[in-house]
Amino acid sequence: MATNNKDKLPRLTETLVEKYAHVRSINHLGHCPLPNPEVVAGIIEDLKEVLFPGYQRREGLHAGNVIYHVGDLVDSLHDRLARQIAQSLRHEGSDCDQSGADIDYEARGEEIAIAFLDHLPELHEQLSLDVKAAYAGDPAALNLDEVILSYPGVEAVTVYRLAHLLHQHTVPYIPRMMTEWAHRKTGIDIHPGAKIGQRFFIDHGTGVVIGESCNIGNDVKIYQGVTLGALSFPQDSEGELIRGCKRHPTIEDGVVIYANATVLGGKTVIGRDSVIGSNVWLTQSVAPQTTVVLEKPKLRMKDQVAELDPVLNYQI
Repeated sequence: MATNNKDKLPRLTETLVEKYAHVRSINHLGHCPLPNPEVVAGIIEDLKEVLFPGYQRREGLHAGNVIYHVGDLVDSLHDRLARQIAQSLRHEGSDCDQSGADIDYEARGEEIAIAFLDHLPELHEQLSLDVKAAYAGDPAALNLDEVILSYPGVEAVTVYRLAHLLHQHTVPYIPRMMTEWAHRKTGIDIHPGAKIGQRFFIDHGTGVVIGESCNIGNDVKIYQGVTLGALSFPQDSEGELIRGCKRHPTIEDGVVIYANATVLGGKTVIGRDSVIGSNVWLTQSVAPQTTVVLEKPKLRMKDQVAELDPVLNYQI
């Protein structure tokens, strides 16, 4: 009689559960819920609907019905945001024990949710400037509608600006969940703690990394593959990373950074109206109105009738 391999599954289950007890660092088995990734993703989509009405899921919006549609969304957003924020605060503040039992996390969640939603009109205006900067900075853009519907830089910056508002309210977990959601969709990684000014445009975008303590001024434009990162990771006397210090560069107003450039270090300042060329590696400050480029590399060309390498099967 054939052995039923599924007979092994109960023992496998027991082994897994035993590991949960032994390796506690990646398990969350308590009674204190964390923010839900699916709910947070839904909140992002509804926030985009509020900020760009008519461009997202709902069609046929006009002056006569938009107030009802937006009103329903805002009411729902308040309830979901308040709950997710409360869960984040409770988990972070009390570690799910009784030490935070005297704190009304639900009330605090509602307070932050209202304060966050109050910023949406201002954020709507700010995003309109980002969209116009993208149109002005890309000759391939046909109109503002195309920019809103299809530009990954606009998508990533929109989610960043939402997450940054929550980060300013010291909400744990959710801001980073939001920007990582955008990272997965666009290939653009912006930490919610970064400070970014008006009319910011990321052209193409894939591979862009903007670190937590970056300060970026107004009218800055960057291209794909740009890294604004840390030069090193300072450690304390016990070898633990020191967190919360200025590790990432400052980019002043009007700077343009071309593809695959890398700018590192918390003390590095790129002066206003400077241009950083493609593939440049910078770990020192640059004075205002400076152009930094690599010397032109030497090209090497071979005749098409050159012999083929017998191992690699390409021309040498």
